[in-house]
Amino acid sequence: MTHSIHPIDVILHKRDGQVLTDAEIEAFIQAIVDRTSERQLVTDAQIASFLMAVFQRGLNAHELATLTSAMRYSGETFDATPLHTFTIDKHSTGGVGDKTSLLIAPILAAAGLAKPTPAGIPGICVPMISGRSLGHTGGTLDKLETIPGFNTQLTLAQFFNTLKKCGAALVGQTPKLVPADRILYALRDHTGTVESPYLITASIMSKKLAEDLNALVLDVKVGSGAFMPTYEKSKFLAELMVQTGEASGTRTAALLTTMDEPLGRFSGNWVEVWECVDIMKQHRHPMSADLIELSNVLSGWMLHLAGHATTPQEGAKLSDEILRSGAAYKAWLKIVAAQNGDVTIFEDPAAHHKPSATRTLTAPTSGYLASMDCKQVGWAVQRLGAGRAKPGDPVSAHAGIEMHVKLGDKIKPNQPIVTLFSEDPALLDEPEQMLRETLQITQTPPKLQPLIREIITKKELA
Repeated sequence: MTHSIHPIDVILHKRDGQVLTDAEIEAFIQAIVDRTSERQLVTDAQIASFLMAVFQRGLNAHELATLTSAMRYSGETFDATPLHTFTIDKHSTGGVGDKTSLLIAPILAAAGLAKPTPAGIPGICVPMISGRSLGHTGGTLDKLETIPGFNTQLTLAQFFNTLKKCGAALVGQTPKLVPADRILYALRDHTGTVESPYLITASIMSKKLAEDLNALVLDVKVGSGAFMPTYEKSKFLAELMVQTGEASGTRTAALLTTMDEPLGRFSGNWVEVWECVDIMKQHRHPMSADLIELSNVLSGWMLHLAGHATTPQEGAKLSDEILRSGAAYKAWLKIVAAQNGDVTIFEDPAAHHKPSATRTLTAPTSGYLASMDCKQVGWAVQRLGAGRAKPGDPVSAHAGIEMHVKLGDKIKPNQPIVTLFSEDPALLDEPEQMLRETLQITQTPPKLQPLIREIITKKELA
């Protein structure tokens, strides 16, 4: 840190409710990434104290924008300028069976394919930096890595070349990209500060803005499977992220979407890839209807912000046309091949699903599937082997579940409700019990929430 700014002063100022200066925030973040084994500019204890001070006191809009920017530029950043395209990405706060990225990236790549349109509107590219599963939520990288050979760990140069060739790339965070977030994220997990909406915003937005985006669409989950515990807290997080994105010069829209049940048909790793490939190959299973709808709505907003549709609704219609035409599937094959994945596996994705143990739960009575704790369903998927209890744990490619009914569906006695998959028969019992406990059948149909609850843009915040 600079001689004039000491870490303890920054901590005390925030602890006492003062507004931090840009210089204080920037010096503190710089000290975090400049640490070496010989030179402790700021200790773990001081970083933990800073996180707790922010957790307790919060940040104003300017402080949050400054913290996000300092984290964004704490290491390498991606420069999309030479691509001469409109760069746009989507981020989800995470859910169960949430695999929209696997559809959205190829849809947008097919729509733009990094070429200007006849009307002079620039092409589109989607530099999608994704994460791994943790807790009850799945991770896009774990799903992609069930494709033999698929490389999610591209260098920035490889990332650039894949985007130039394919219009989209799906990768993990490089060690040099936003290093401040890696340090803060690890300590948040051990200091009871994970749920801070300010720290969540800075973490998500610093990584997304490091992609050099022109626009960003956020899918903020609400409901029993959402990360945030209440609708109000989910909405507040969405507002903070839109505000922070817009402050950086990136057009940002947030959709509050319902996560009261798994999205689509499957939850797991390979099974989610299989579901998306089926959709792109025109095999639309009835249980995938909500997944297709949400993917089209999110893609619609992205196409609208990129200037390829006059309204988000027109964009959603264009998205579905791209899906139905087979263009998204062609774009998907191109992306997978460019990232060294074996595309022959998609000729018969069902044949690649090889769990060593399965079990199907049936309805004990007739009625309607009325409710479930979607977070508990996510934990059941994790315990089957599809997720990880802590970073670095291995995940199973073939563990997961298939839902046979949706909330509100009328069901008969002994009708299959859910099938469990695992690579270890001993892992079936606990998840089965968790699912039996949470899947509720009633004699009257439930009142269901719409898939899209609310949309937040700069206009709504004004």
